[in-house]
Amino acid sequence: MTVTIYDVAREAGVSMATVSRVVNNNPNVKPQTRKKVFEAIERLGYRPNAVARGLASKKTTTVGVVIPDISNTIFSELARGIEDIANMYHYNIILCNADKKKDKEIRVINTLLEKQVDGLLFMGGAVTDEHLQAFKTSSVPIVLCATKDDNNAFASVDINHEQAAFDAVELLIQNGHRNIAMISGTLQDPANGFARYQGYKRALEAANIPLREDYVRIGNYRYESGLEVAKHFLELNERPTAIFAATDEMAIGAMHTLQDNGLRVPEDISVISVDNIRMASMVRPQLTTVAMPMYDIGAVSMRLLTKLMNKETKDASELMQVILPHELIHRNSVAHL
Repeated sequence: MTVTIYDVAREAGVSMATVSRVVNNNPNVKPQTRKKVFEAIERLGYRPNAVARGLASKKTTTVGVVIPDISNTIFSELARGIEDIANMYHYNIILCNADKKKDKEIRVINTLLEKQVDGLLFMGGAVTDEHLQAFKTSSVPIVLCATKDDNNAFASVDINHEQAAFDAVELLIQNGHRNIAMISGTLQDPANGFARYQGYKRALEAANIPLREDYVRIGNYRYESGLEVAKHFLELNERPTAIFAATDEMAIGAMHTLQDNGLRVPEDISVISVDNIRMASMVRPQLTTVAMPMYDIGAVSMRLLTKLMNKETKDASELMQVILPHELIHRNSVAHL
């Protein structure tokens, strides 16, 4: 049978109110009494009913996190940052994988809100009108991680994706490259896709390099699409001397296709990207990339959410979008022409 607070009170010889104070770490309990209650809890195997406590306090101390692809290492690093700060502020995490499918994301968001979470973190991916509609029905704070909505209606923590891409392509240009191809993400994705494409385009324009349609192909952010897209570039009459990939996974896939076809990186074709996943430093040559501070994005997002949940922010201007700095990591995959 389920052990109740009444059973603990009877076992310890105290009132249920005293047991409640001990369970909730109320300091107004004598040490001897507290010890007696804890001993009774241990003997009986009592666990406080979190649902009942949540109904009473109108807080569940639980945060919902929607992750687009749990198998992607970059999101796991972000989730680690979220969890570390959540633990620091005594919040539990419900982590839900949405497989980068909009319908599933909407369903997961609504499910988490039905579970009476105290706040919601939406991680990565495009924020569509359907997402916004689900967010607007929420009675709890929402923070967007590594993405944002077009109208900045919700708090968000991210990097400047366009500038990160610009910096990567500018490095190629500084090394003498003019035939620069891009493996882009979907242009419907405002951050990893469209913004990084815009950064690529702006860097070319700044150097008076014409944009070539045959030098731009769309991938799906993963290793396999990098493998496939790189084959297209090898079939061109005028091969690019450098490839900029929107993600490290696609860049590594491209590198392997080049190497499988007898080409050397970076001597024949240079490769650069954005993310700085662990694998970027494990491949050979090591991948030059723009580092996203994923752990920091997760940690700052969770801290911002705690401020919103606890109403620590008095001014709406404090909820402005947080842009964290990125860093160009020089390794061995870019050659000077």
